[in-house]
Amino acid sequence: MGMTIAEKILAKHAGVDSVKPGQYVWCKVDATSGHSLRALELLGVDRVWDPERVFIVDDHQAPPPTIEVANRMRETRRLVKKYGIKHYYEYGRGGILHQVFAERGMYAPGELIAQGDSHSTSGGVFNACVTNANMDAVHILAFGDLWFRVPESVRVVLNGTLPAWCVGKDVILKVASELGTDYGLYKSVEYVGPVAAQMTLAQRWTISNMGVEVGAKFALFEADAKTDAFLKDRVTRPYEHVTADPDAAYEAQYEFDLSTLTPMVARPGDPGNGVPVESVLTEHVKIDQAFLGSCTNARLEDLEVAARIIKGKQIHPDVRMLVSPSSQEVFGQALKAGYLEILADAGALVEHSTCGPCYGGHMGVLGDHEVCISSSNRNFQGRMGSPLAKVWLASPATVAASAIAGEIVDPRQYL
Repeated sequence: MGMTIAEKILAKHAGVDSVKPGQYVWCKVDATSGHSLRALELLGVDRVWDPERVFIVDDHQAPPPTIEVANRMRETRRLVKKYGIKHYYEYGRGGILHQVFAERGMYAPGELIAQGDSHSTSGGVFNACVTNANMDAVHILAFGDLWFRVPESVRVVLNGTLPAWCVGKDVILKVASELGTDYGLYKSVEYVGPVAAQMTLAQRWTISNMGVEVGAKFALFEADAKTDAFLKDRVTRPYEHVTADPDAAYEAQYEFDLSTLTPMVARPGDPGNGVPVESVLTEHVKIDQAFLGSCTNARLEDLEVAARIIKGKQIHPDVRMLVSPSSQEVFGQALKAGYLEILADAGALVEHSTCGPCYGGHMGVLGDHEVCISSSNRNFQGRMGSPLAKVWLASPATVAASAIAGEIVDPRQYL
């Protein structure tokens, strides 16, 4: 019996010929990230397993919104120097972890990476097994390995041709709406098919990012020329694309014909509440805030489509629009391309690269009964601020169009 992508990667890192679902294995990891250096020090550990493969980013509360957080960051700087960490990026020098990790060449096909954030499944877009291991971060920092239960694999086949103005966000909201947000629960989800090949790397990245929203351990794509183009000059170590064997066993296979897909939104409360945006137009859902940012949808092409929609127009007077590029590299590219100027001229507040608004920490917290349309990944009650606020999820195009209209609209009328 052949193996799936995840089984091949786990077997290689466990030093065995093959593995099967349900089996427990100890694996060497290729890299990690997190904020557990203080715990490491308290345990008396005087070194990390590999200072070159440990990655620290200040992104959630950056810049510090309180004295307490400022002191915690001060402590992080001390510990980074103590342990000789080679990859440390404060605000202004990095951005959001999952984007910066890739930009600095820390992901490559076939690798196994355990990071300290739930959206670590993002790395699966690079044909790598990447997962959240926050509870085990101290052990990984010290030893560079971790135990895994080999997950069952699920295959999601994306058939057809993706219509114009539909992107990865629309695809994952469609899939989650039909399969629920638990179809990937502790599974390795492989996305394949014509639409997977058609999508840009950034569009696939959105789907891998939201792997955790469907419970996935890993959210994987096959590697191709688009993957290699991004990794060129970023990854200097050798790597090989990993594909599933033709006779690999899957717990389930789901097929979607996306040829008739239309722009989607997820109603407040759950990312699985996806519906076509055209079905809510008669409700005239007024919004108070539009957020274009997060590790899900704030890459260059996301900012480009928003600027294309908004150019020459103004953000609705009743709406605040916040724009936070996913990294300083993306910020610089968007600045040179003129996208940020267009958005700022329209009345949007262009922020630095931060997780703040997405998780309701700072830089755009929602008040009671406010409504936000967001390009981020979660719309749970209280996610972006007040538990009385409501968050709708959508693609960057839908977010931008709605910011102009003052209510949730179909972006196709603006394109």
